[in-house]
Amino acid sequence: MTVLRSGVDTTATEFAANREAMLAKLADLDAEHAKAVAGGGEKYVSRHRARGKLLARERVELLLDPDSPFLELSPLAAWGTDYQVGGSLVTGIGVVEGVECLVNASDPTVKGGAINPWGMRKGFRAADIAAQNGLPTVNLVESGGADLPTQKEIFIPGGRTFRDLTRSSAAGVPTVALVFGNSTAGGAYLPGMSDHVVMVKDRAKVFLGGPPLVKMATGEESDDESLGGAEMHARVSGLADYLAVDERDAIRLGRRIVARLNWRKRGPAPAADYAEPEHDPEDLLGIVPTDLKVPFDPREVIARVVDGSDFDEFKPLYGSSLVTGWAQVHGYPVGILANARGVLFSEESQKATQFIQLANQTNTPLLFLHNTTGYMVGKEYEQGGIIKHGAMMINAVSNSKVPHISVLMGSSYGAGHYGMCGRAYDPRFLFAWPSAKSAVMGPQQLAGVLSIVMRQGAEARGQAYNEEHDAAMRAMVENQIEAESLPTFLSGMLYDDGIIDPRDTRTVLGIALSAVHTTTVEGADSFGVFRM
Repeated sequence: MTVLRSGVDTTATEFAANREAMLAKLADLDAEHAKAVAGGGEKYVSRHRARGKLLARERVELLLDPDSPFLELSPLAAWGTDYQVGGSLVTGIGVVEGVECLVNASDPTVKGGAINPWGMRKGFRAADIAAQNGLPTVNLVESGGADLPTQKEIFIPGGRTFRDLTRSSAAGVPTVALVFGNSTAGGAYLPGMSDHVVMVKDRAKVFLGGPPLVKMATGEESDDESLGGAEMHARVSGLADYLAVDERDAIRLGRRIVARLNWRKRGPAPAADYAEPEHDPEDLLGIVPTDLKVPFDPREVIARVVDGSDFDEFKPLYGSSLVTGWAQVHGYPVGILANARGVLFSEESQKATQFIQLANQTNTPLLFLHNTTGYMVGKEYEQGGIIKHGAMMINAVSNSKVPHISVLMGSSYGAGHYGMCGRAYDPRFLFAWPSAKSAVMGPQQLAGVLSIVMRQGAEARGQAYNEEHDAAMRAMVENQIEAESLPTFLSGMLYDDGIIDPRDTRTVLGIALSAVHTTTVEGADSFGVFRM
């Protein structure tokens, strides 16, 4: 056994300060999550309940197996915009009758569950996760369709929702729709393109055009029930496979459908037994410094996340700014790449390239723990080949076929974000800690670069440089970049799959690794040309 020792002093002043700062960030995060849980607010929640209906999260809870976890995805979608936090949609991974499923639930308390641009993007991300990991999808539907005032942003790309459903079915991955209320216009195709459909009697309304539109288009007089009611679809059109007497019955039927899928995971099973970490995950609150310029040892994180705190480090004496090695998380093997001192040099880049190739040879998923300011700059490093060595690492990440999972713990700046498998490199999952920041570079560096360029421009024109204007510009830019680097902003933009409590990292990774093993895990058999 190669159990990691810990050097964390939980009695130190710095540890206490770090812990308090992290707890404050988590309190702020809880307040933002509460906005998503609140849906459309008390007025619309009360109106919804008065109609005898369950809320979106209540439907999800009843669908899932008792006491099983639910990994909610993108809960802060639309944060910082004019739209409700959460994007009027609840998405996540949960277990239904022993089967891991991707669950989507419309929130009808937010504009009748109408899909806005952010809810659409959130749905796309959920569909990507379902497709990449081969997860059956259960849609809990009650939506008035597109948010009409924003149709110009929704209509053209929105058709992808139905494309994804049919592709999932063609790939042999089941899709289930439980319709609780309206599913109109384009939304009617959601049950129409699902493999299994349940509708709630006297509640579900599924039609391409409601009575007013039909009247305008054809002059025909009709009512909701004869045009698109659940009983009509169960008895006449055949769109409904099952007619539920109420919402709870619909959820019961949905669970029975999943139970009868005869679904089997295709990836290798986890180890039959494994040990919990030797070190307390509570310590993760105090490990990341309040000032991200101060480095911290990622082995302290690894020791509190992996099984038995057991970690076999690869090339420990070479490229020491990047820690690489092998471990298990909840019985699943992983290769870990973790930034130790922020900067990536040529040695770290070459070490990462070899390690990624080894992981692909052994079909081992990769876990990237981010705390990087990017690749090293300067004459010595440019002459030493930092560009081609950084390109080697990015090449390896880009063409690696084993599942990747990324966790942003601290900084994730510049091309280092790319080399450590940022969002653009399609990790299966990407999560952030409240301490994380990500941007093209740090706020002070970016403002400083702009200042230098503007100063040189003034000198070239023979003009005096306005120092007062420069100071104001730098302050404005620093504030803007700082705000746009924060995890809440990035999560609102759907650049991660959620901000997590550091203490939950092991649990979240366990759920994610279980999900990726729904499909076969196979490494790449070729890479692009490596510049040597």
